[in-house]
Amino acid sequence: MSKLLAYRKKFNLTQEELAEKSGISVRTIQRIEAGAPLKGHTLNAISKALNIDIESLNGQKNEESINIKLIKLINLSSLPFVAIPLVNILIPFAIVYYKKEYNRLTKEIISLQIFWTIISTILILLSPFANRLFSSEIRLTLPVMILLILINITIILVNTVGLDKHQKNYIRLKFSFL
Repeated sequence: MSKLLAYRKKFNLTQEELAEKSGISVRTIQRIEAGAPLKGHTLNAISKALNIDIESLNGQKNEESINIKLIKLINLSSLPFVAIPLVNILIPFAIVYYKKEYNRLTKEIISLQIFWTIISTILILLSPFANRLFSSEIRLTLPVMILLILINITIILVNTVGLDKHQKNYIRLKFSFL
């Protein structure tokens, strides 16, 4: 059951009454109650109409309905592809898209993989310049690649443990690419 539907029933309102009170069309309210995301002007108007804060209303799934097993699978799906840039992002994204598991945790997982791919690419591209800077005979590109892959594997496994124990990612960004 969507949060909007739960609040509407709690306040004993019909869809038509809520539409009139909020200035949002009945069809939009029906789509939101069926699972469409609630955001922007619609979120503000409905939260004001119901006199509840946006955080309480924002999100269509209750915390109990988040599929942790599927989210762990999404997280672990990057693991076989940590050495292949973009595939470690596309596989989890494809699972999220086809399973329609859009939530904060999946956005954190994919955003972290995007960020890590960008940082890894930059560091790998800079490693030959580090050789010249330090006048080193040892090629740094391969050791840097191996170290970055091991760090990414660690991030994925640590987040899997966090999802398993506390239903949250231990390692996450303070911003999102999605």
